[in-house]
Amino acid sequence: MWLVDKNANSHQFAATGECFSKTTGDPQSVELSCDSQAKRSVSQAGAVFHTTCSFPHFYRALWTAAGGLCSMAQWRLTLTLTALYVFVWRVWASLEVTMEDRVEVLLDSEADILCVYSSAEPASSLTIQWFVRAPGVSNKEQIYYKNSSSAYEVQGTKFTGRISVSHSLETTKRNSILTINNTRLSDALEFFCQVSVDAISEEGRTQLLVFNAPTRPTIKVEPYVSVGTQQPEKIASCEVRNAYPAPNITWYKDRTPLQHSDSKVKVKTTRTVNPSRLFTVESKLELEVEKQDKDAKFYCEVNFFTPGTQEMMESDHVNITVHYPTTEATMKQESPKGLIKEGDRVEIRCQGNGNPQPFIAFTYNDEDLQSENNLLVLDSVTRRNSGTYLCSALDQFEEISANLSITVHYLDSVVIIPEEAVQLEEGNDLSLTCNAISSLATHAVWYKDNAYLTEGHVLNLHNASYDTAGMYVCVIEASDLPELHRNNSVLITVIGKPVIIAGVEVIPLDSEKSVNLSCIATGHPAPTIIWTLSDEQAHVGHWITKKGDEVLSFISISTTAHITASCEASNKMGTVKASRYIEATELKKTTTSITSTTSTSTKAPETINTSKRVRKEGSGVIIAVIIILILLLAILGSVLYFLYKKGKIPCGRSGKQDLTKESASKDDIVVEMKSGKSEEAVLLQGVNGEKKFPSDQ
Repeated sequence: MWLVDKNANSHQFAATGECFSKTTGDPQSVELSCDSQAKRSVSQAGAVFHTTCSFPHFYRALWTAAGGLCSMAQWRLTLTLTALYVFVWRVWASLEVTMEDRVEVLLDSEADILCVYSSAEPASSLTIQWFVRAPGVSNKEQIYYKNSSSAYEVQGTKFTGRISVSHSLETTKRNSILTINNTRLSDALEFFCQVSVDAISEEGRTQLLVFNAPTRPTIKVEPYVSVGTQQPEKIASCEVRNAYPAPNITWYKDRTPLQHSDSKVKVKTTRTVNPSRLFTVESKLELEVEKQDKDAKFYCEVNFFTPGTQEMMESDHVNITVHYPTTEATMKQESPKGLIKEGDRVEIRCQGNGNPQPFIAFTYNDEDLQSENNLLVLDSVTRRNSGTYLCSALDQFEEISANLSITVHYLDSVVIIPEEAVQLEEGNDLSLTCNAISSLATHAVWYKDNAYLTEGHVLNLHNASYDTAGMYVCVIEASDLPELHRNNSVLITVIGKPVIIAGVEVIPLDSEKSVNLSCIATGHPAPTIIWTLSDEQAHVGHWITKKGDEVLSFISISTTAHITASCEASNKMGTVKASRYIEATELKKTTTSITSTTSTSTKAPETINTSKRVRKEGSGVIIAVIIILILLLAILGSVLYFLYKKGKIPCGRSGKQDLTKESASKDDIVVEMKSGKSEEAVLLQGVNGEKKFPSDQ
């Protein structure tokens, strides 16, 4: 060591030998001058200075003063100091301690502080100590000690029970790691690692920083803000909690930051510290709002620090309620969306362009109307509700009006000409006209018996036939409003001479001598069918079935000879006749021959040839019933014939007795029994369904 006295007034250091010195700018060190080849820097520790740098060419160093050589005593002193410097420099160079400048961790996490030290030569003794120091305090507090024989954690500190130290001694660069569990905000201190090797000590320092991320920002909006206040009003507040250190809050309007200004924008921020030393930061935004701010999105952004980085969070984006006066009122039809027709429910809304909505009143033809929530409702409107409706909006003692005209469209009852049911003679023409009074253009569609016919207001029927008859329906529809439609109908009946649908046809029976004959005719009025046989004695009985204007007539005959049968249908419009020659073999073979049909009427005769194979239907049960009936009738016929021969029963000129059953219903059956022959009277086979009308098949 070299003892030097400090001259405070001249800021120079005088050493034995009267060598020159000067300050280096550091109050703890000076620079001593020898020759141009050597410089020495010393550090002050009280009155003792430790050399911390070397002479590059110390063996050539010469102390000079006033331009002359130093004395021999001075030369000896120089050599002694040089040897001492070399020794100190070698010891200093043998120990080095390295630590990070700072370590950053999150609150309640684990902090690892690394201390790396190296020694050029093996050490006989090693001591490691850990210290902490609070900001603004000069003294350090020991929290850990370790030497070659023992290691312990200092008791009674705020780190007691929360720290652990691990060591690595295997390489030349050794380390000691201080681990702090459950870090606290109060742990943000300076940590010192002091390493001592063979009475030489070095230390390093690290600053521990503790962070805590804040909660998500919450934003609260004021109920409303008014336009025209001429000064900023509070519109919202933003708050974050449990942050460390205190974060910064920035306000945004539609992604544009709002900067504090005295006239339009004011931002007031308050910071409070809770008992756990965490910060709660609240920022209030005051703004002189305009009408267009009602559509703007406001939010706050929070910037905060975390270990090694800076992060950001955004609050919800919110709208504010802006109050502004009404300058215009509008009316619109909300329901129905399109044209209005009679019977609709109409909804009309009136509203102003201000906020809040002004008081609204509706009038029609100078009469006040009841409304609710600025909505006027008209139920089941008629054409009388057409016209102009007025609404008045009262806002800040100023009345603003608007109006809306509506038209209620209508369609009156459909009129068909002719209006009453029509009887149309066969072959004639008829024109039907259909129309209705409406507020809109209309078109007509005709249907017959639910089947589509054609479109148009006039329907022309030419050369009427029985197929022309039926129920005609006319539907009138508004072209621009399909929901507006009505209909009417008219019944058309075609009258004419009868038409034989199916001429004389043979229906075979199980008996070789008996058959049934059928004939079907139609017409309006419904025709009457009369049978004529070339052998009237073959006639056993007959019956008829009516369905509307169609008549189905059956006759039962019993013969073994050839026979001609004629079916004559007649009404007031004319007569038509169908004949058939039936050979005896047909009775056995049940074949069908051609039937000639001749019609006569008051207008013109006509001949109709028809041929049809009648389907034979039946079952075993029906056949059994018929056989029983035939046996009973045969017995009855025999009794009647016996009584006739004995003269017990009087008889007309034809010697016949007719049993006739008539009825007014459409489907009645008339049966004729003949008792002039000795053969059994045979009922027609296929009663109640064996022979059907063409319309039923």
